[in-house]
Amino acid sequence: QVQLVESGGGLVQAGGSLLLSCAASGRALSTYAMGWLRQVPGKARESIAAISRSGANTYYEDSVKGRFTISRDNAKNTVYLQMNSLKPDDTAVYYCAAREFVYAESVGTRASDYNDWGQGTQVTVSP
Repeated sequence: QVQLVESGGGLVQAGGSLLLSCAASGRALSTYAMGWLRQVPGKARESIAAISRSGANTYYEDSVKGRFTISRDNAKNTVYLQMNSLKPDDTAVYYCAAREFVYAESVGTRASDYNDWGQGTQVTVSP
């Protein structure tokens, strides 16, 4: 089992940027496809970005395409989410998650695809 710790959340004005990081420990990050998901109170957790083990394949939910970029550095056991042009609707708790898929370039596009989760980091975007 891998342990995941998110960092980089905070308060930012609309139009601003944040870089979220997810540090993995316990097992090599290269074993896992990774994802970033977010949740607001009263709503289901939604997958917004995902990346395959090697980084060759990525997925973005429509509302973040062109604004968010997921990347990974397997040597540093870290996954990143660069968030630009932030909007108040991006306000949520952001989670990173991991999954060992059979195929190397698989990505998870739903919350139910993932087995291991971090504890989340709050992102608040003010108008």
